[in-house]
Parts: sequence; structure tokens; C-alpha cells
Amino acid sequence: MFKRIWAIIQKEFIQIVRDRVTLAIICTMPMLQLLLFAYAIHMDVKHIRLVVADQSLDQASRTYLDAMVNSGYFDIVSTVSAPSDVIRTIDGGKALAGIIIPPDFAAHEMKKDARIMFLVDGSDPFSTQSAYNAATIVSQSFSTQLVFNTVNPAGAGATVQSLSGLDTHLRILYNPDLKDLWFIIPGMIAMLLQTQTIALTAAAVVRERETGTIEQILVSPIRPVELMIGKMAPNLLIAMFNMLSILLVGTIGFGVPFQGNILVFIGLALIYVFSGLGLGLLISTVSQNQRQTQQLMMMFSFVGMIVGGFIFPRYSMPLVIRLIGNLFPLTYFIPISRGIFTKGIGAVYLWDYILPLLVYDGVILFVAARLFRQRLD
Repeated sequence: MFKRIWAIIQKEFIQIVRDRVTLAIICTMPMLQLLLFAYAIHMDVKHIRLVVADQSLDQASRTYLDAMVNSGYFDIVSTVSAPSDVIRTIDGGKALAGIIIPPDFAAHEMKKDARIMFLVDGSDPFSTQSAYNAATIVSQSFSTQLVFNTVNPAGAGATVQSLSGLDTHLRILYNPDLKDLWFIIPGMIAMLLQTQTIALTAAAVVRERETGTIEQILVSPIRPVELMIGKMAPNLLIAMFNMLSILLVGTIGFGVPFQGNILVFIGLALIYVFSGLGLGLLISTVSQNQRQTQQLMMMFSFVGMIVGGFIFPRYSMPLVIRLIGNLFPLTYFIPISRGIFTKGIGAVYLWDYILPLLVYDGVILFVAARLFRQRLD
């Protein structure tokens, strides 16, 4: 058995090493993807372009606008006179948000019932959410400070917390500065590993069929399970090399701290990589040609990224979508990666995700071998 598996492993290694250009692309592509995603994806959008129609033009309105700019979320790029010009500026793409301050803003500010109109371009959901949250926080802070200054103009004898009657202490665990890269990088490692592991083995069986070497395998004493293991082993080493490389880029290059045990992470990543390679072999077994393989690979990678919880939280998805997500190993490894990477927790807290991955490895290998045997029959 081991001799037959070793023979397939040697054959795969020789094919991989001969195609040096493809091997170089395989080894460098994950790091390139990590760099592009890390620099391009930002959940917390800042410096949102803001257009202002200040019809009050007094100290109160200027103080409010200064608070918006000082928050770091807004940059005033245009000042107009009419409210209709605010919408035109947003429609033209020159601004993503707009503020309309009425002429009687200062008078109503003294009465504690001042109002403004805040407009946001809803075609960009991330910018919309960031702008809405930032505007709400700044407005609440401005209103609270206004009440405090009115009640206690001398600035002594009271605080904003004492006037509100509630003193809340907020402590954010694991990511106190809310840096989005600390959230993105662990999930991105899981996503890139799934994409590459599927790609590494997706063309394995189809390539044998198209080059005509499948007949040589058929007359050999190799069993389907042994063939699957032999084709996965070399790609397993490549995938683990890429995992370590993007892990180093994420921690050293982007400064994302790794809080957990590196050996535990590598061990669980090995289980995860095995499942991705098995899924790629399954795709290769059911495909008739390279075109079908590429289409299935792209579909599995895209759907897995959406329903696996890489960007969107799974608890907010409908039940049917969550059940579909359970069919992808990415769904189980993202909590493992973020738990070890960001929280520093051990395997004892992650068994709800480790056990499904172990079952997935056995099932996917069995199904791929079974389908391969049926296709041979």
C-alpha cells in the first residue's frame, strides 16, 4: 500500500517540479492576494467626502462642522448654498454624504431642539454605515456637550456623566483599537487557503484523463483511495508552505499580533488544508474536462467565501444559507483562525469546529474515491 502511494507521490512531485513557472505562481499568488486584499478591504471607512449647505453661518454651525471633521470620518470637499445642490453633488459622485444646516440653527440650539439634515449615498453600503454611525456619535456628543455647557457654564461642579445619570465604562476585548486588519487577516488566511487548496487538486484527475495517462493508472494495482492520498500529499506541502508565508506577511508585514499557540494553529490548519484538497479532488473526479473544473472551482470558492462568514456574519443569514455554508470547510476554519490568531484560545474551546473538519476529511476522501471508482466502472 505504502509503496503504491509513494509511487504516486513521486509522480506528482516530478510533474510539479517540471512546470517551474506554474509552481512559482502557486507559491507567490497567495501573498500577492493577501497584499491586495489587506490594502483594498477596509470595513471602517474614513475620510468620507462631505458636501455642506450651511444656511446658518454662525459659531454654532461652525462648531458642529468642526466636530464632524475632527472625528476623522469626514472631509468637507464642497460648500454649497441651496439644499438641492447637496443632492446634485452627491448624484455627481463628488461627495458621499451631505449636511444641510437650517438658517435658525443657532436659535434652536439655545432651545435644545436644533435639527440638521444628514444625507448619505446609499449605493455604497460600507461608506453608508460608517457615515451613519460616525454622524450619530458626533451629533450625540455635540448635543451632550451643549447641555453640559448650558447647565454648567462655569465648567465646574458637574460633569457630562453626572448630568446624564449613567457612567458607562466600555472595554473592547482582543481588538481595543478596532483595527479592521486584525479582523480581516485571520479570515483572509482561511479564505486564501481554501481557494488555493481547491485549485491545487481540482485538475489532478482531469489532467490524467486529458493527457491519456489515466489508462496507465487503470492497469496498475493502485486503489482509488491510495490514488487520492498520493495526489494530495505533494499539494499538502505546497499549501502548508503558502499558509506559513501568508501568516508571516500578516503578522510581520501588517503588524497583526498572533496571540495563540503556533503549533496548534499549524496542526489545525493541516486538517483544514486536507479538507480543501479533498474537495478539489472531488471536483476533479466529477469533471469531464478542464473547463468544467475551472467553473466548479470558481463556484465553490465564491459561494464558500460568501456563506462561510468571511465578511458577513453567519448568524444574520437565513437558516437555509447557513445549512449550505456547513458544506464548506471554510465555515469551520474561520472561527478557528480568528479564535487562535486574535483571542489566543486553545483547541479546547474549538472542538465544535474541529470535529466537523475531521469528519469532513474522512467523508470527502471516501466520496472522491467512490466516485472515481464509479467513473472507472
